[in-house]
Amino acid sequence: MPDGSPDSQATTPLDRYRELRETNALMRDPSQKLAVEKLQSLHHALTGYQPAGDSWLSGWKDRFGLGRRSEEPPQGIYMYGPVGRGKSMLTDMFFDTAPVERKRRVHFHAFMLEVQKRLTDLRKREKQDDPLMHVASEIAKESWLLCFDEFHVVNIADAMILGRLFQAFFDHGVVIIATSNVAPQDLYKGGLQRERFLPFIDLIMQKLDVLDIGAGRDFRLDRLKGDPVWHTPLGGESTAMLDKAFATLTDNATPQPEEIELQGRALIAERAARGIARFSFDELCNKPRGAADFLAIASRFHTVMIDDIPRLEAAERDAAKRFVVLVDSLYEHKVNLFATAAAEPGALYTEGDTAFEFERTVSRLMEMQAEDYLDSPHIP
Repeated sequence: MPDGSPDSQATTPLDRYRELRETNALMRDPSQKLAVEKLQSLHHALTGYQPAGDSWLSGWKDRFGLGRRSEEPPQGIYMYGPVGRGKSMLTDMFFDTAPVERKRRVHFHAFMLEVQKRLTDLRKREKQDDPLMHVASEIAKESWLLCFDEFHVVNIADAMILGRLFQAFFDHGVVIIATSNVAPQDLYKGGLQRERFLPFIDLIMQKLDVLDIGAGRDFRLDRLKGDPVWHTPLGGESTAMLDKAFATLTDNATPQPEEIELQGRALIAERAARGIARFSFDELCNKPRGAADFLAIASRFHTVMIDDIPRLEAAERDAAKRFVVLVDSLYEHKVNLFATAAAEPGALYTEGDTAFEFERTVSRLMEMQAEDYLDSPHIP
């Protein structure tokens, strides 16, 4: 993508945005422009910033006239809106140019897994009156700026600690940027003991500038308008088309393994980025997976790509059944499906004791290729 290229001379988010507009890499979008202006203001506020609690560095900078102290840290931003509105792109612009010595960008789910692991390790290693505050202090020393991708709360263990964790971050002067598909008021909606989570929502509304960039078009999907999502037959050409779609929809992000906590075990998506996961058919349907696995995938990712869907023989009933459940899960959550396959959906599995049930899957696979389905918002 143009905005992360080494050739860019931009030193602020607004400079980066203007570069892309001037080269027509971005279309005019009032919501994005407002977001860039907010990020630009935060960029200026962060110049020379250090948390008041970082005393040794503060003293060193003050001696050389480089420090700047303020009673309140700069206000962070919570950006939310549907898939494809440019939230990750805008965060790229901000994070790449942010004038902060210690900054970190991380997927929110991965971050919370790390917090839980730090808590477990600390409890094993030593006795602390308040382990969570100790961990929060360690993280605050490591990063003054935290940028969270895909802020979404589904785990009760996370929900119960977020209020105190983030209050500690704010007390230490950490500036937070978060992107999400949902408004703060809709976080952890329907979750267990949600009433205990509500103070965290109030904290977010108080401490962060909440910005809705939902009005507008899905620009990433616009780039693929007219391109098929189902590629057949199998081979290099079909794989190349899926590669292109993954690169386009992730803004050329490098895929990384992503862990999904599931009923006391971990489900690993080996290739994931920006809310998109790519699997092989073998990974999903030739292993002992069930409905819980597929629902977890459908809840987490707004787009799933599947390589190498084969024609299934009558005897391959287990793989066929898993594929039926997989497609049902993706369909119910309005997940966009891109695939390479040996044949069109109607020719994938025509004989066997799951063939009748598979007809519904064929119908859904056809519907999932339609533009109105692809334009539907993901249901996390």
